[in-house]
Amino acid sequence: MSSHILGNADLAQFIDYQFLRAELTRAELESRVAEAARVGVYAVIVPPNMLPITAPEGVVVASAVGFPSGNHRIDIKVAEAKQAVADGATEVDLVIDVGNAVARDFDAVRAEVEAVRAVVPRPLVLKVVVESAALSDHELVESCRAVADAGADFVTTSTGTHTAGGASVYAVRAIADTVGGRVGVKAAGGIRSVAQALELIEAGATRIGVSAVDAVLEGFGPEGFVTLEEETVAV
Repeated sequence: MSSHILGNADLAQFIDYQFLRAELTRAELESRVAEAARVGVYAVIVPPNMLPITAPEGVVVASAVGFPSGNHRIDIKVAEAKQAVADGATEVDLVIDVGNAVARDFDAVRAEVEAVRAVVPRPLVLKVVVESAALSDHELVESCRAVADAGADFVTTSTGTHTAGGASVYAVRAIADTVGGRVGVKAAGGIRSVAQALELIEAGATRIGVSAVDAVLEGFGPEGFVTLEEETVAV
């Protein structure tokens, strides 16, 4: 494993700080956004019903579409994405209909992403969640290809809510090997330590989704850095 040193501030810039709990209140959201600015994360992911928000300078605002199941009609997802953009989101996290991937209807996966991409035009960013833990290797690889072909900017491992599990080094490597270089790779779901985050980045993740940012960043020592040898995590 590489001995590359990643500083606290560097790791924070990989992070999408996710506020997607059902019981989230407006007051809690405002507190979390202030925390996001304090620790220097890259982006915050806000429920669509809580947009628009006033984000501190330097913090990107994202919103989720089709979250968490992905079992929404395409026209509903398109409308949700369009409204999120109108409300100030510059990144959209779309959950695919995972059933299409399991049924190996990759044309349907592609069509869904293309429809949302049409209302989230570049330079806006479209990240697409494939729920990797619920897919076979073949389903994951072909879904990633369909998502990339449809024009997405990132493939994301997981919502973090599926019973099959969240991000894994294995899935991140598979995604990176399939579409890395064409699109970004976002690891999300169950990431709770700096060691886990660093291993996922080492495997090819270019963005990390977390809901407990302090738990991830607290692994850094008083000098604000840690090497991959200093912490390990079972995979």
